[in-house]
Amino acid sequence: MDGAESRMFTEGQLAYGMQLPIQSQSSLYAEAWEADATPDDLAAIARTADRTGFAYLASCEHIGIPRHLAEAMSTTWYDPVATLSYLAGITEHVHLMSHVAIVGLRHPLLSAKQYATLDHLSGGRLILGVGAGHVREEFEALGVDFARRGPILDETVDALKKALGPDEYPEHHGDHFHFEGLGQLPRPAQPHVPIWVGGSSPAAVRRAATRADGWLPQGDPRAKLPAQIARLKRLREQAGIEEPITVGAITEALYIGDPAWQVGRRTLAGKPEAIAESLREYGAMGVAQIQVRFRSRGRAELTDQMAAFAADVAPHLND
Repeated sequence: MDGAESRMFTEGQLAYGMQLPIQSQSSLYAEAWEADATPDDLAAIARTADRTGFAYLASCEHIGIPRHLAEAMSTTWYDPVATLSYLAGITEHVHLMSHVAIVGLRHPLLSAKQYATLDHLSGGRLILGVGAGHVREEFEALGVDFARRGPILDETVDALKKALGPDEYPEHHGDHFHFEGLGQLPRPAQPHVPIWVGGSSPAAVRRAATRADGWLPQGDPRAKLPAQIARLKRLREQAGIEEPITVGAITEALYIGDPAWQVGRRTLAGKPEAIAESLREYGAMGVAQIQVRFRSRGRAELTDQMAAFAADVAPHLND
């Protein structure tokens, strides 16, 4: 890790970030109030994260949701480049992450132009999280082979490393993409834009281990994480890669304090000290950053929960 990222993610210290609400509204995790939320609500949440020490804010991507998936997934998915660029202008410190961008849907030079500009304008705060995608209809509409999305993503990551590097005229020749002699300015502010791979399938873990700077597991329960992390590190060692990898985890839903409403039996709720003690288990597994999510009934309750976490839980994450 280089630059601002290395200062935010310190070896042996558990950092915390969050996926933004509002910008994606799958029924799996969206709260009821998000359906009527506004850009002002999103901005207030981002400013709270910036002020209270969150390591990153994340925005995810889907191009279009087919009707048969719309009830479960909803069709509300903000564009991550537009969303993170907007938030870059109203924040100063928090990192801005795509979690995840389906970069295999587009040519890597196009993605590089967008994300290099975002990194340049934000002063080097981009973390590029990428994933293979799972909605066949998106790929078919854009003329991309869904069955080969894995190999396409592998090469896209390789090409993005070159296109987001220091060279004004990057060069790449592969099975799917070829480019050279095309200059792109501005360059990213960071000398090395960190690329994190999302997903928990064997292919995603292998991709993270051999190609990425970080791993973003999707849905792994705590009990399964140690084995996944061990495999990740084993594959990285076998590939001869000595640079450390930032291991992440998505925590259970959280509620700081004693809720006066039903937050769900799987929500980790209660006193800050107890929540911190529970979350420290992630650090003991080798996790470097946790992505937290809070139960809430509105913007004010969410920002209060974020502030309470930062003030009363976060200081004890590394006790």
